[in-house]
Amino acid sequence: MDNMENVDNVENEVVTKEAPLPGSASQEEIRAYYSPLRYGWGAFCAFFGFSTKTHRASKKRAKLVLDIATYIILLLGTFIMIYPFWWMLAGSFADTLGSGSTDLFYQMVWWPSKSTTQGQSGDLFYNYSQVLANCFEPPASGIPEGYSYWRAVLNNLIYSIVPVVVGVITSASAAFAFSKIEWYGRNFVFFFLLAAVMVPGPSVMITQYVMYDTMGWRQNGLALIIPGLFGSIMTAFFIRQFLFGLPTSIVEAAKIDGAGYFRIFCQFILPLAMPAIMAQGLLSFMGCWNNYMGSYIMIDDQTAWINLPHAMYIVQNQLGENQGPVIAASVLCVLPVMILFACFQKLIINSLMLTGSKE
Repeated sequence: MDNMENVDNVENEVVTKEAPLPGSASQEEIRAYYSPLRYGWGAFCAFFGFSTKTHRASKKRAKLVLDIATYIILLLGTFIMIYPFWWMLAGSFADTLGSGSTDLFYQMVWWPSKSTTQGQSGDLFYNYSQVLANCFEPPASGIPEGYSYWRAVLNNLIYSIVPVVVGVITSASAAFAFSKIEWYGRNFVFFFLLAAVMVPGPSVMITQYVMYDTMGWRQNGLALIIPGLFGSIMTAFFIRQFLFGLPTSIVEAAKIDGAGYFRIFCQFILPLAMPAIMAQGLLSFMGCWNNYMGSYIMIDDQTAWINLPHAMYIVQNQLGENQGPVIAASVLCVLPVMILFACFQKLIINSLMLTGSKE
């Protein structure tokens, strides 16, 4: 019996020692109760906003630490996204006329160690003047006769404006038919077309190449124009989601007044859906403007219908180590897209946010 009582007393002492202190305990009592290592760890965690048994962190401190960590991550992501553009802009002012000039790009961090002002030309914009003047002119660059930088820009505009304008309107009309017109099998046909997006593009690229080459479209640029006139199922999908947010009563009231579907689409749907149409048109324009793979495969190198990214690739192979004009051409190629996105980014973001709404 005495042994049993001793065991109970020991267990009670252990439980009492490990039990947490009451909330009214002073900081001196807490420091005396816990080990110095655990108390110090609690103070360290409280400094960063985390509460422990030894220290209670302030909610303001926790919010401040969380905000600081969030901004550090955002700044790091911003640097990762912006630095390549800055490197490209700075590299466009590098003097790459001499031998071994490509080492400048491996050594460059913020600015080239030898810029165009220190080279043979002495002109800060020497690389840009080469691009605009004679970098793309045959036969030195190995591209077709009658080609220049301005012809490349013209080709880009043709490939980016004509298919985009007609294709977006075609996609909007399809979205109107799939969202506001009731007809048998509407959803089945739409999901069947949407399933075509799952087909990888490279799997049909050989077939398209043979078909366009047989029809002669690779020699006149029609391979990058005609297919885009029929719209895109993804563009129709986003515009369709936007149209679901418009009241169907508009269509019904117009039908009562005797308007046909074509008039309803032109006079009511197009003005109301213009934010979504503009946003999808801008996104499609950016994709067509930078469509290097389409021009490289579908357009013959010996014709003057290659676009700017394709011409930059040919010039890069011809210039060898003198890559400064190529990087300058890259800046000029990216600049219009960046300006468009900077001007219309609010429209694009708002349109994508509204595509999830439904009546």
